[in-house]
Amino acid sequence: MTDPISQYGKLAKLDSTARPATDKADKKAKAATSLPTSAPAAAGADEAHLSEAVRKVMAEPAFDQAKVDSIKQALRNGQYPLDSRRIAENFVAIEKMIKG
Repeated sequence: MTDPISQYGKLAKLDSTARPATDKADKKAKAATSLPTSAPAAAGADEAHLSEAVRKVMAEPAFDQAKVDSIKQALRNGQYPLDSRRIAENFVAIEKMIKG
């Protein structure tokens, strides 16, 4: 049976017919790139050095903290408009999407 949206069943059939050829190619590639088993890997040998710009970007949050703080303050003061009916309607819509 094929899912009409994702075409999952159709893709699974196509993948199963192509799998034997790719398995052989994967085995050859693994054999060519495998490391000798007699040499154990040194613990902690891998290192990554990040530039100062990357470190600065990674240290910053992925959201606007000032905006979050202003919304929190508006909520505390009762100045942030909340439409409970609209919120409830959106939750119902989400539930309908999830259940199908």
